[in-house]
Amino acid sequence: MINKPAYMKKIIIGTSLLFSIFSTPQIHAQESIDVLIQENGTERKESIELPKSMTYPLDSLFTDWKAKNYIDLGKDCSTSTENPLFSDSTYIDRLSRMPTVMEMPYNEIVRKFIDMYAGRLRNHVAFMLSACNFYMPIFEEALDAYDIPLELKYLPIIESALNPSAVSRAGACGLWQFMLGTGKMYGLESNSLVDERRDPIKATWAAARYLKDMYDIYKDWNLVIAAYNCGPGTINKAIRRSGGKTDYWEIYNFLPKETRGYVPAFIAANYVMTYYCKHNICPMETNIPDATDTVQVSRNLHFEQIADICSINLDEIKSLNPQYKKNIIPGESKPQTLRLPMNSISTFIDKQDTIYAHRNDELFKNRKVVAVNDTRSNTRSSKSSSSSGNATYHKIRSGENLGSIARKYGVSVSQLKSWNGLRNNNISAGKRLKIYK
Repeated sequence: MINKPAYMKKIIIGTSLLFSIFSTPQIHAQESIDVLIQENGTERKESIELPKSMTYPLDSLFTDWKAKNYIDLGKDCSTSTENPLFSDSTYIDRLSRMPTVMEMPYNEIVRKFIDMYAGRLRNHVAFMLSACNFYMPIFEEALDAYDIPLELKYLPIIESALNPSAVSRAGACGLWQFMLGTGKMYGLESNSLVDERRDPIKATWAAARYLKDMYDIYKDWNLVIAAYNCGPGTINKAIRRSGGKTDYWEIYNFLPKETRGYVPAFIAANYVMTYYCKHNICPMETNIPDATDTVQVSRNLHFEQIADICSINLDEIKSLNPQYKKNIIPGESKPQTLRLPMNSISTFIDKQDTIYAHRNDELFKNRKVVAVNDTRSNTRSSKSSSSSGNATYHKIRSGENLGSIARKYGVSVSQLKSWNGLRNNNISAGKRLKIYK
């Protein structure tokens, strides 16, 4: 057991893990870690909620087209079911040797999360090590451009387990799990057809700007990623309740349960993505996808039009353009970006007129102009058609009704009403009726 700083309040992790794992990908296991906290001579038991990414069944991570086609599940490697045990001092030494700007301290909570990643979730780690080949260059470029710690590239591991299709119960989505409002604040468009929170590149640059802005406020990276999880308002409240403390571990007891596990999970993710070999974890085999490029689309375009003419798998188009929710690129609202394999770009450019025309009426059924069926106009037309000939005017005498007048002129009551715009059979003596003969 290592010596803990006084502000850690002697947090002691219980030995039991409360979890249930479901084999169905759509069902998320609800998990927590039991924690015993000793403070001022008293002891209380708490359960720390795990980040949702740690509860995803492994099958759910392979639903993305890119993962299914470029990660080889059957590739034999040296991954072992055995996870070696190491002393606290070994973990402290390894964490201290990591070339990071962010503080990576060790305690029993961090140890528990390391044990989860290296133990029960070791297959998840093998998957994420492979998926890193898709996303890490994107993450590193944006983080480097904003001059913020590159170790933040592992934040999506905690947020989404590198699952670009991840959607939380609260409505956050994408690799970086942006909420709708926050995404719009950072320039990510969201409407019925487009959701740029799902775009790995645009969402990554938005996340880098957000993290930079949060650091300008808190000047502490652990508070920044805690705020990323629960929002700056919750962090500010925890700081006030702690008496103005601005250290994550000092406001720990004032944070929501899930956020209490968020920073330890982030530290553990950095550890296991660095020292996976020490724990006998082998990355799944990854075949790097072919190079891609983008073209601008200024007209409405459906993925099926592209797939048919360019002979590209529809799921591949979806995977390369995840921001389009309904397989429709609304280019007429404003120019949009379409990403395709490099060898398909020239085909698209050469045949774009054919592509836009292909099945256009079938795939775009919303009408630009619609005529209103005005029944009143039809009635007037009917009146006009039955109002041929010269008009005769009849002055209504006392005691007459429409029936007697119609018989006198050899017409019908409905014609009399139509010619004179009458809604009922009531007439008044002295008025005149128009009659066509």
